[in-house]
This record gives sequence, structure tokens and C-alpha cells, in this order.
Amino acid sequence: MQIAVMGAGAVGCYFGAMLARAGHRVTLIGRSQHVEAIRQHGLLLEHRDFKDHVRVAATTDAIGVVEADVVLFCVKSADTEAAGRLIAPHLKQGAVVLCLQNGVDNAERLQATIDQIAVPAIVYVAAEMAGPGHVKHHGRGELIIGASPSSASVAATFTQAGVPTAVSDKVANELWLKLITNCAYNALSAVAQLPYRRLFEVDGVTEVVRTVVRECTEVASALDIAVPENIDETVLALAGSMPNQYSSTAQDLARGKKTEIDYLNGYVVRKGEELSIPTPVNRALLVMVKLLEEKTQQAI
Repeated sequence: MQIAVMGAGAVGCYFGAMLARAGHRVTLIGRSQHVEAIRQHGLLLEHRDFKDHVRVAATTDAIGVVEADVVLFCVKSADTEAAGRLIAPHLKQGAVVLCLQNGVDNAERLQATIDQIAVPAIVYVAAEMAGPGHVKHHGRGELIIGASPSSASVAATFTQAGVPTAVSDKVANELWLKLITNCAYNALSAVAQLPYRRLFEVDGVTEVVRTVVRECTEVASALDIAVPENIDETVLALAGSMPNQYSSTAQDLARGKKTEIDYLNGYVVRKGEELSIPTPVNRALLVMVKLLEEKTQQAI
């Protein structure tokens, strides 16, 4: 299978590397410093269980999607439309475009831009870019993808490549479960610059997380999204399965990059306003991250 990764950050590089190790032809589309390192040395995958230099193609040009059977769309949520316009002229007819992004509405936004089916995906992997062309895996590594005519075959192929992939016909519910988890962890990890397990060493964090989850759940229920009854415990358990992971928001702030907070806690705040549902703790976390973004931008 020929696979392209649009937006080769930590998530895209991890899944691209795993698929390439299984023999698939992978092209990574990313920033110049990563592309140059990958061209010279291959992509270094530092997995929890092994370490490997993986040979993949790499380019900074969106034309890299041109022959792809599957495109892993991994850009930041704010860049969805712009990146979609870049790949649209080069997509092969019938290519499967999987949105491996945070947030709940990216697939809809992308589909309107590329005029082709975009399949939502939920990502559960702890990974970071440890340097140019170097992705470090901290844990997990599975996908849940929405139903489409090609989803079953894609899921089987990915699973055989060491990327456990399930197909869900209730993908909206799965997206919201991931969104609620992100709302609970991303801003706190970013503000503290701490990994998930260490957050809970501070008194009061558990109560804050439970409140965030409650606010999100109230908004989701008003939108007819089914949320598991035990969602509190599911969210809190993540710290145990990814103890050393820093949130993507924390990683963005540490690198002086704009975060996706508007599409996480910010999304819940906006929907809450539309539905007249108060979300004060989500709003506080949103504002704190925005203040840190402002501080970071002033320092550049």
C-alpha cells in the first residue's frame, strides 16, 4: 500500500514509521528540518520496545500525496482548510483520507475543502518529536476510524502492521470521548509543563479534572452525544497508561508554537455558550493557555 502523511509531526511520523516497517511505501510531508534529516539518515523511531532507522520518502511539498492509496492527515486543527487546499489537486480519486487530528469537526471541514470523503479517526498514542527526524514513542498506538467503504480493509492492513485499528459506526461519540480527555489533560499539562502522572501529585488536580469532565459531558449530552457513565474513571486512568506523556499543547508551548486549545477547551466553551450551558473551568483553562501563548509569542 502507498501511504502519505500530510503533517509529519509526532503522530504522523509514528504511524508512518510503523507502516513503513511493515513494508508499505510511505511518504512523509513535513517541515524542512525534519525532511532533510529523514533524507540523510532515515526516520529514527525510538519505540518503547525497539529502536530503528526506518527508510521513508520525505518532502516539504503537498504533491507527495499524489499516488497515495491512504493519506494520514495530521496537521494542526487551525491548518485544516489550508492544508486541504494544498493536497486537493494531487489526491488520487478514491484515496482514503484519514483525519488523525484533535477536535471533533476536522473531517467535516476537510471534506468540504477537498470534495472527497474524509474519514474521522481517533488517535491514542503517546509520542513526541525528540529532534529532527527522530520520533519517540512513550506508549499505546491504536486508532479508531469511522465507517466508510474502505475502512474495514484499511483497519485490517494497519492492524497487521502493528497499528491496532478498529472501525466504529458511532465515531462522533468516540471523537467526543477523546475531546473530553484532551480537555481534561492538555491545558493542565501545558500550564504546569508536567507529564500526566505528575499532575496528580498536586492536591486538587483530580477535582479539577472531574469538573472539566462534567462540564464537557453536559455539553455533549445537549448535543445528543452518548458519553459512557464511567467516563470520569476512564479519563483519570489515562495518567496510568501514559504516565510520562506531555500533552500536545504542552509540547507546542515548549516549542513556542501556537496550540490547538481553541479546538479543545475552546470548542466546549463555544458550544456551551450556544446552548446556555456554563463551562467556567474549561474557560479558565482556555484563558490560561491563551495567556501563555501570548507570553511565548512576545518572547520570540
